[in-house]
Amino acid sequence: MSGRWLLLSRSNTRHRRAKWKASVPQMVPVTVDGETKLVPQNLVKAYRRGLL
Repeated sequence: MSGRWLLLSRSNTRHRRAKWKASVPQMVPVTVDGETKLVPQNLVKAYRRGLL
């Protein structure tokens, strides 16, 4: 009984992963040292601090 449950669980997990799609990150213009670049929104603070 537990073996059957394990196979169903694995199947459900793989089905869920197969449906997942990465989304394109939203790009935001950031000006650093007079130069404007398009960077992903989650990295804006790092660019402004000069970490990247």
